[in-house]
Amino acid sequence: MPFNRQPEQPGATPGRAPRLLAVVTGANTGLGLETARGLLRERYRVIVTARTPHKGHAAVDALRREYPEADVRYEPLDLDSLASVRDFADQLYSREASLDLLINNAGVLALPTRELTQEGYERQLGVNYLGHFLLTSRLLPLLVAAPAPRVVQLASLAHRSGRIDFDDLQGERHYNPWRAYRQSKLAMLVFSQALHQRSQVHGWGLASLAAHPGLSRTALFEHGVKSRGMLGRVFRLALPAISQTAAAGARPVLHAAIDNDVRPGDYIGPNGLGETRGKPKRAHIATAARDRAIAERLWNVSCELTGATWVE
Repeated sequence: MPFNRQPEQPGATPGRAPRLLAVVTGANTGLGLETARGLLRERYRVIVTARTPHKGHAAVDALRREYPEADVRYEPLDLDSLASVRDFADQLYSREASLDLLINNAGVLALPTRELTQEGYERQLGVNYLGHFLLTSRLLPLLVAAPAPRVVQLASLAHRSGRIDFDDLQGERHYNPWRAYRQSKLAMLVFSQALHQRSQVHGWGLASLAAHPGLSRTALFEHGVKSRGMLGRVFRLALPAISQTAAAGARPVLHAAIDNDVRPGDYIGPNGLGETRGKPKRAHIATAARDRAIAERLWNVSCELTGATWVE
């Protein structure tokens, strides 16, 4: 069923959207910054998270210059560290009674050599997925306290060729930059679908969705393309013709986050050729992302690795 519009909160100006609260991870640049900008246009209160304080504060300053009446602030969050995730959640609990929207956007792409998070996990899996898995679990009570909460996971076209390698989840035996990235983005989409199912079973009232930006020209994407060598150089020459801006790439994310014609469990991407660019539409979900056995196993493994517990 499509969503109904959120009820206005006490004190909201009649006829205008209430000041709902959104958290956007990795919102200091690229898709995250454009997503935060779009939410401010819709009069959301926005928490910009970033690993580096000066970048987070710079992003907030830029947004305030553009939207002088915006309610936007920076909070430190390093998804490379599960301790940082827990600290962020604790700080949010001390300041807020509920959370309307969580957008799990932050990520790294195609790291050329195998790197580890502070807990010793392969960094693409850790930052892109495991950190967000723990964050969502820790913020669940705040989310279910909101009237119509949503969580949006950032997936990717790359999920289609991804595989969850439970026998070498951390890339210890064989690390490949793009294979690790594809696995992390498939994990995000599997997580989105599994969270939707659990919300239905447990009556959380939480709408779990996912989105992908197609091929969007962000610093993260262009850095990843460089790791392709000669193929990357050829690809970069063709990129302007087959890709879109970061602002356009954020449209599917915003559609999943705030539009009323989406349904819990939806996956949103661009409507152009191969879902590389264009207006938001329901996107193709690979078979692996719908596999209940994979979802259950990944959920259990993720709880073991992160210490996540799912209670209201």
